[in-house]
Amino acid sequence: MEFRATKFPGLVVCIPRVFGDKRGFFMESYSQRLFADQGIETAFVQDNHARSVQKGVLRGVHFQAPPHAQAKLVRVSKGAAWDVVVDLRKGSPTYGEWYAETLSDENFHQLFIPQGFAHAYMTLTDVVEFQYKTDNFYAPESEGGLIWNDPDIGIEWPDCTPVLSDKDLVLPRLRDFVSPFVFDG
Repeated sequence: MEFRATKFPGLVVCIPRVFGDKRGFFMESYSQRLFADQGIETAFVQDNHARSVQKGVLRGVHFQAPPHAQAKLVRVSKGAAWDVVVDLRKGSPTYGEWYAETLSDENFHQLFIPQGFAHAYMTLTDVVEFQYKTDNFYAPESEGGLIWNDPDIGIEWPDCTPVLSDKDLVLPRLRDFVSPFVFDG
């Protein structure tokens, strides 16, 4: 597996080795040993699988606050999505900035997202299956988020009309948010 660092401390693009032939392919999507060799000592406790059935579905920009904050390892197993994170760690050199990566069933890229980031994705194809591991269990009392089109963040979304949940339409802006996350260097 190839691990590609980003300018965001702790945020890593993970590119598995894919072995294909006329029958299909095989890949190792996660190895605790390989991740530990890269200094990623996260113990995952939950796997999630979401399916979206039309292009333009936007889920996010979500996070879980401490003490239930979550690190994630995200990937797309069917279709393609524009995956976006926003650094919410006070004191981080990239606080309030965003990063995006296209994840697809063709490029096999994954994104390791440490605790302290908000996460979202927009589907680029009609059917998208999105899978991710988390290092903390789902805790609805700790849910939070930011509005997807916050001009202070300035995420460059793909050019299509987003399909959003009612909940995601009323999230606050970054300037109105007091972050519970702290960058630990």
